[in-house]
Amino acid sequence: MGTYSTNPAETVVDFYSAYDEEGRLGRRYGQVEFLTTMRYINKHLTPGARVLEIGAGSGRYSRAIADMGYAVDAVELVAHNIEIFKQHITPQQNITVTQGNALDLSAFASAGYDITLLLGPMYHLYTAEDKHAALQEALRVTKPGGVVFVAYCISDASIIYRGFARKGLDVGDYIRRGKIDPTTFATHSEPEDIFELVRREDIDALMAHYPVQRLHYVATDLFSVHMHEALEEMSDDQFALYLQYHFAVCERPDMVGITHHSLDILRKG
Repeated sequence: MGTYSTNPAETVVDFYSAYDEEGRLGRRYGQVEFLTTMRYINKHLTPGARVLEIGAGSGRYSRAIADMGYAVDAVELVAHNIEIFKQHITPQQNITVTQGNALDLSAFASAGYDITLLLGPMYHLYTAEDKHAALQEALRVTKPGGVVFVAYCISDASIIYRGFARKGLDVGDYIRRGKIDPTTFATHSEPEDIFELVRREDIDALMAHYPVQRLHYVATDLFSVHMHEALEEMSDDQFALYLQYHFAVCERPDMVGITHHSLDILRKG
């Protein structure tokens, strides 16, 4: 994966400056994640809603929401992503893009947004202090009764897919280096690993500190990465049926642990 800075923010910038996030969401397994996330955003959009996307990447979600007639403010850390984002904005889309950090949204007033999207930053925050800072800022800028969407990378899917199925990482080596617990197989991530991998229990412990109501906990891609070759080979009708199945089961508690990405949807008290 190359050599990255040990500074978390610099590491993220290095990684995404060479990563095709737009292309990932365009592939079938990425479409499942995107369409699932948009399905739940649509559930909670109301007429005239103000939307903030924190860590907006190249703007795929912001642009889709703007296409539905909503004004969107977007914050993104990586200049490369902002450049791609701005290239894709059309004159009809009401979007502002600001370079900034999820840990400090002081440029934005408190209680200004009906929907706040935190769809990427938690992937790259490794300490409890930073995670709480991002969540506190996301909640601060959200109106009482507003909805916050928080996305996470889930550890077991990476162990199964990258460690055992693809052998892209050496699980035994990760255990020896203290990155995977040899008994529970819980993971420990650092900036050099790029992604912070968690489990549902970690998310529950994190959110226990906040006066929020959980509306949905969603496995946004569920089996899709595990079977991405099969998805690419499906006809359009088969893929549509797969999506129908996925939407039917993506909140089932007995299923969600296998997902690569999860989405915690919360109403601010």
